[in-house]
Amino acid sequence: MIGAAIQQGLRQDGFTVDWVRDGVAAELALGAQTCDLLVLDLGLPKKPGLEVLRNLRRKGNQTPVLVLTARDAISDRVTGLDAGADDYLVKPFDLDELAARIRALLRRRAGRADPLLRHGNLTLNPATREATFNGGPLALSVREFAVLQTLLDRPGALLSRAQIEERLYGWGEEIESNAVEVYIHALRRKLGADFIKTVRGAGYMIPSVPTH
Repeated sequence: MIGAAIQQGLRQDGFTVDWVRDGVAAELALGAQTCDLLVLDLGLPKKPGLEVLRNLRRKGNQTPVLVLTARDAISDRVTGLDAGADDYLVKPFDLDELAARIRALLRRRAGRADPLLRHGNLTLNPATREATFNGGPLALSVREFAVLQTLLDRPGALLSRAQIEERLYGWGEEIESNAVEVYIHALRRKLGADFIKTVRGAGYMIPSVPTH
């Protein structure tokens, strides 16, 4: 029940969420794909969350990890942090706080302190899913916002269509063949044709130096 509630709550906050239900499945999933952040319950069946965390760090995986635990003893929190966790929450917790801590960890990973994403005359607020452009509000769909945030997280970096799709769709969600192109086209109509660059056959990027 907790896992389902977390998945639904984070999706409503604009995150793409994949969920596994035991420690063995978690290690298989982490070995098969990359993710931006791991929310890890320590009380997992088959393999304890603490063991999953230690194995992850032993392999040199630097993915930010936010630990969830029902253990409220200080020693348990210290053990988790010393094993490589970046933050923790003690159950029960508020979903808004979980989302805020996730955003903070992702900012830290990207080397940013500012909670807002700014690029020239464009500003995105990941917490409220609001955007402004040229001093006024910018209306974006959920998926348009997600594509724009994905590109703005790494200005100057070339992202393939597959990399963008990973940020838009979770496991089991049907991916439309031209979805990314449709969202890019819509964003260019709102931001200008040269705001997002296409590298033919390779992907998309937002130049590191704003053109607006």
